[in-house]
Amino acid sequence: MSQRQLILGAVVLLLGSWGFLPEFTVTMLNYVGLYALVAVGLVMLTGIGGMTSFGQAAFVGLGAYATAWFCTDPGAAAWLGLAPGSAWLPWEGLLAGLVLSATLAWMLGSVTVRLSGHYLPLGTIAWGLSLYFLFGNLDFLGGHTGMAGLPALTLGSLTLKSVRELGLLTWTVLLLTVWALHNLLDSREGRAIRALKSGRVMAESMGVDTAHYRIKVFVLAALLASLSGWLYAHLQRFVNPTPFNLNVGIEYLFMAVVGGAGHLWGAVLGAALITLMKQYLQDILPSLLGASGNFEVVVFGLLMLLVLQHFPDGLWPSLVLRTSRLLKARSVAHEPGLRRLAERKLPSRGSAVLCASGVTRRFGGLLANAKVNLEIHAGELHALIGPNGAGKSTFFNLISGVDEPDAGVVTLLGKDMVGQPARAFARSGLSRTFQHVRLLATRSVIDNVALGAHQRGASGWIASMLRLDRAEEACLREEAGRQISRCGLEAQVHRPAGSLPLGQQRLVEIARALCGQPCILLLDEPAAGLRHQEKLALASLLKQLSQEGLAILLVEHDMEFVMNIADCITVMEFGKVIAQGSPTQVQANPLVLEAYLGGADWELRP
Repeated sequence: MSQRQLILGAVVLLLGSWGFLPEFTVTMLNYVGLYALVAVGLVMLTGIGGMTSFGQAAFVGLGAYATAWFCTDPGAAAWLGLAPGSAWLPWEGLLAGLVLSATLAWMLGSVTVRLSGHYLPLGTIAWGLSLYFLFGNLDFLGGHTGMAGLPALTLGSLTLKSVRELGLLTWTVLLLTVWALHNLLDSREGRAIRALKSGRVMAESMGVDTAHYRIKVFVLAALLASLSGWLYAHLQRFVNPTPFNLNVGIEYLFMAVVGGAGHLWGAVLGAALITLMKQYLQDILPSLLGASGNFEVVVFGLLMLLVLQHFPDGLWPSLVLRTSRLLKARSVAHEPGLRRLAERKLPSRGSAVLCASGVTRRFGGLLANAKVNLEIHAGELHALIGPNGAGKSTFFNLISGVDEPDAGVVTLLGKDMVGQPARAFARSGLSRTFQHVRLLATRSVIDNVALGAHQRGASGWIASMLRLDRAEEACLREEAGRQISRCGLEAQVHRPAGSLPLGQQRLVEIARALCGQPCILLLDEPAAGLRHQEKLALASLLKQLSQEGLAILLVEHDMEFVMNIADCITVMEFGKVIAQGSPTQVQANPLVLEAYLGGADWELRP
C-alpha cells in the first residue's frame, strides 16, 4: 500500500462514518478542521518558509468579523444592493475577508518579513495584539460584547444549519487545501519556497526573487487563516474578540510545530492532538484533583515540553518513519519524448562574456579587493588562484551579484550589472557554486538540481496547485536528470543531498548550476573533497563544457588540477592581481612562486 492510498482510504473512512458519529465527536472534528486550516498555513509560512508568526489568530479574526459585519449590518447589505438576510451576504463576507486579509498581509508582510532573527516573531506579536484590541474597541463591530445572529451558510437549495453539515464543508475545504499545497510544493514554485528557510542566497543566485516569494507565502497563510475565520463565524453564529487573542495564536503555532512544522499532514495531526488534549484535560483533571481551575494549562504546557523534547521535528515525521516499511515508496516514472527546454544561445567563441574593471570592495578598514581587472571569454577555462585570504571568494560574490562593489564596473554580455541582484545575473546567463556548499540538505538530489532551472520555467502558483504545470515540471526534472548524469551522480538521484559526502555535494552544486543553461559558470573550489578519479572526471567535464563554448571561471587550491585544465590563470594576493597568463607563464613568475607556490622548488607534476 502506498502513502497516497492510505490517505485516500482514511478520507473515505471519515466520509463513510460521518453520518454515524456522535454529535460531540462531529463538533470536535469541526474544530480540528478549522484549526488545521490555520496550522497548514503556518506550516507553509514557518516550517517551510522559515518565517515564525504568532499573529495568525488576528487574520482568523479578520475573516470572522468581515462576514459578521456583512451579515448583520443593514448598511452593508444596502451598500451591496442586497436585502437584509440575503443568502449571498455570507459569500460577500468571505470575499471581503479574503481581500482585506490579503491587502493587510501584503502591507504588514512588506515590512515584517524584511526583519530577521527574533525581530520577525516580535513584529508578528505586535501587529497581532494591535488587531486583537482593535476588534474589541470598534463599536460597529460590537466591541468586546461581539456580534450575534449570523445566518447559516446556503449552498444553492441546501442550508448548512447543523455542525454535521457545516463540518462536511470544513473538511472538504481542508482536504482540498492540503491537496493544492502538496501540488504546489511538488513543483518549480515549491522548490523556490523550500529554499526560503535556509538557502536564500543560493536561491537568489538561481534566479529566485526570495523577497517576493516570502511575501506571497505570508499572504497565503493569512488567506487560509481568514478562510478558517469565516467558517468559524458561521459555525458559532457569533463573533467576539476572545478567540483571536495572542494565546490562541501561540496555540496555532504549537499545532504546526508539534505535528511537524515541515509537513502538511503534520498540521492536521497537531491540530487534532492539541484540540483533543485540551478538551479531555478540562474534563479529567477536575475529577482527579477534586477542584476546578486552570490546571489543564499547566499540564498542557508540560506535555508540550515532553513532546518537543522527544520529537523535535514533530510527530508526523516519526510516524512516517515507523510506517515506511509498510508503505511502498512512490515511483518516479520517466516520460520519454519530452520536449527540451528552450536553450540560451551561447556567445561566439572568444568573445568577452564577463568583464570586471577596477572592482574594489572594503569591509570597514579591510581592503578585500583593490581595483581588480578580469575578463572572461566564451570557451575559456580561466582559473583564479591565490593564498587563503587573498580575496578570491569576495571577488566571486562581487561579480555574481551576491555583494555590490564599492567601486568599479562589472559587465555581463556587455550589460552593466553593478547594483543588480544575484537573480538578475542568473537570468542574464551566469551560474555559480559556493565555497561552502549550499544545498537543501533534506531534499533529494534531483530536487536540488532542478532548482537551478527555476528561471527556465514559467508556471505560477495557481497552475502548480491545480497540477496544470505537469508538462513543464516533467521537462525541468528531465533536464535535471540529464545534468546529474553528466556529473556522474545517477546512483544518488533520489538520495537526500545532505547525506552525500562533501565531494559529491559539490558535484550536485555543479549539476544545479548547469541546469540553468548558463553562458558563464563560476565554480568556487569545485575539486575540494573529491577523490582522484572524481577529479579526473570533473576535469574531463569542464574541458568538454569549455569546448562547447561555455566560459568558466574557477577558484581552486589544488594546483595540479588547475595547471592541467586552465587556459588562463589570474593570481591574487592581499586583494590585488599580481600575475595573469598561461599556466606556463604563471609558473615562471617569481612573484607567484614567492607568494603562493612556495618558491623556486615548486614544480608541476604531470
